[in-house]
Amino acid sequence: MKGREITSYRRPAAFTLIEVLVVIAILGILAGLLLPSLGRARNAGKRAICIGNLHQVGLAIHLYAQDHSGSMPYGPAAPPFSHPSELYPSTGSPTSLLSLRDGRPVGLGLLLAKSLSQTPAVLFCPASDQPIDARSELAKVGTNQAQCSYYYRHAGVTGMFQNPPETPPSVRLDSPGNNREGVPIRALVTDTQFVCSDDIAVFNVRSRTHHEQKSSTVLWVDGHTTHLANTDRRYTVDLRQNTDLYDALNRILWVFERADREE
Repeated sequence: MKGREITSYRRPAAFTLIEVLVVIAILGILAGLLLPSLGRARNAGKRAICIGNLHQVGLAIHLYAQDHSGSMPYGPAAPPFSHPSELYPSTGSPTSLLSLRDGRPVGLGLLLAKSLSQTPAVLFCPASDQPIDARSELAKVGTNQAQCSYYYRHAGVTGMFQNPPETPPSVRLDSPGNNREGVPIRALVTDTQFVCSDDIAVFNVRSRTHHEQKSSTVLWVDGHTTHLANTDRRYTVDLRQNTDLYDALNRILWVFERADREE
């Protein structure tokens, strides 16, 4: 028809199968390059939060000491042994407990009443290798046994069912003394790197590790915090042989004594 423009319509060319495969391959390569970087960034973020947590714990310990004539959190007295799940057989043993089976606060749990009353979650590392419900654990304090993510040196008593006759000198924050090797005590709190057999899970004793066991965050007596490499598992308490459980407290203290030499 005169005066009417006639336009042609061409259907857009579709991707060929080869082109689609090439795009998928490129995306796979990019993902392979980016995912490790994202993983490292995520782990670095968790380490930073863990350091911040222990920094706050350090401040709380120093505030506690100011209110208790220079002494770090210590006690209460260990209850009579009645069950294999009792993880605090001796007063002052290195522990990750926040409360005993009867609910009494112990170790770092003594900070919850005042210094950490508004920020109790700092007692839980974000880089736990096993699922842990911090809110649920904190709810047990006062009624039942609860654990946090960190070992507290807590005077370093390693004897099973050994109750010191008096408060040991190692709980003085300004002068904690020397460890068993004669090295000044420096490490105060660290990530739990505890590995055990599944056979004893029935007693509520389970593996608790952090940072994929590649590193451990340490709070030092003077209040600063650092990360120490654990690639050789020097800070891991390996109790997969059930017969080694009797040496648990001793091995936990070894972790702190190894760290004492690092600073």
